[in-house]
Amino acid sequence: MKNGGQRPRIRAGWLGAKSLMPDAEEAVPPGAGAPHLRHGPTPGSRFALKLGCWYDHLTSSMGIAGQYAVEDPPHSIPATMKAAVYRGVNDVRVETVPVPKIGPRELLIRVHSCGVCGTDLKKIATGSHSAPRIFGHETSGVVAATGAQVRKFRPGDRVIAFHHIPCEECFYCRHKTFAQCATYKKVGCTAGFEPSGGGFAEYVRVLDWIVDHGTLRIPEDVSFEQACFVEPVNTCMKGIEALRVQPQETVLAIGQGPIGIILSVLARRAGASVITSDLYSERLRIGASFGLDNSIDASRANVVEKVRELSEGRGADAVILAVGGNSLIRTAMDAARPGGRVLLFAQTQHGEAVIDPAAICVDEKTLVGSYSASLDLQEESVRFVMNREMDLERLVSHRFPLEQSTQALELAAHPQPSSMKIMIQPGSRWAGSIREGNPQ
Repeated sequence: MKNGGQRPRIRAGWLGAKSLMPDAEEAVPPGAGAPHLRHGPTPGSRFALKLGCWYDHLTSSMGIAGQYAVEDPPHSIPATMKAAVYRGVNDVRVETVPVPKIGPRELLIRVHSCGVCGTDLKKIATGSHSAPRIFGHETSGVVAATGAQVRKFRPGDRVIAFHHIPCEECFYCRHKTFAQCATYKKVGCTAGFEPSGGGFAEYVRVLDWIVDHGTLRIPEDVSFEQACFVEPVNTCMKGIEALRVQPQETVLAIGQGPIGIILSVLARRAGASVITSDLYSERLRIGASFGLDNSIDASRANVVEKVRELSEGRGADAVILAVGGNSLIRTAMDAARPGGRVLLFAQTQHGEAVIDPAAICVDEKTLVGSYSASLDLQEESVRFVMNREMDLERLVSHRFPLEQSTQALELAAHPQPSSMKIMIQPGSRWAGSIREGNPQ
């Protein structure tokens, strides 16, 4: 990582699956600060223990400016910054806005990279959320400042921050449907305006309950881009778990964008025989580079017929629909065998769809939904990404500096055969390369 020829003197290590993780009480010693209103999981809870910080001893000289710890070598935090501001339906503008102020239990992250998620695009295209806002939640960067009561992180730490964390106590948390928890629905990262993630900006403020339970250091040998995939991988793991994929089953994955490829790799990891399909042969070739070589070019073949040919006439045991919209739900249902399962992974807009009810009743097929991340899969998703079980950086096809955010969002909203994961990288201005951590 290049930063004016210097790098903060911070060393963060990865301890692997059985890491030593401080709980909330250890992280903030008694008397270290005044009580505060909690929004997230209770201190010492299972999540506080589970989602700790994987780290080695830190070696750093610290400077203190007022109530903040500041980076060494010092980085002067400006009063204003650039951000991609949502102003209304399909209206995003790169503007100058104030750098967020942080409270005593909060962090300020200098954003390096932020992946563009389909949910960001949906909000921008539909006007489902009020304006103005700054979206972006697949965020990685460097801690620029810490509140006076923060003990778990120091300026210079390379980190990722989740934007949602559940309470662990409500009805939905007890039933493991964490995405329906009221606390989970609150957004704990903001670059200004209504909290909405904030990753499409130079700096993002991380609120206290996310600092306590949803911020992780990035190992030194893992790039910012790779680290950005922790949250998307978690959502995919949750989908595979909901689909109950079993060893030696036949799984059809419809759609081979970056999420479709991750889902396919995870289904294969669960022991399934995976068939992929996409309209774009170039995407199938990318999937093949990840070992997904049993594919169907949907522009040339009937997917349902081909899947039946490959499964002794039955159809797939499970089907993953990783394409947005409702037009392929019927195809997915038809491709599943009697008694099979279909996962709707990208159908995030309410509406109506054509479904054969007898396929569910008479043919006993099951329609399954999965949305957002799972608390119970946090450790596994972090291990998968940080241990590089999958070279996720290879899914990144386009990288844009913050000043070109509108072009990035336009491409992501209208993907081309060669476009996969789109990254907005404010860090290209200070890291010395738009591809930090990767060969040129």
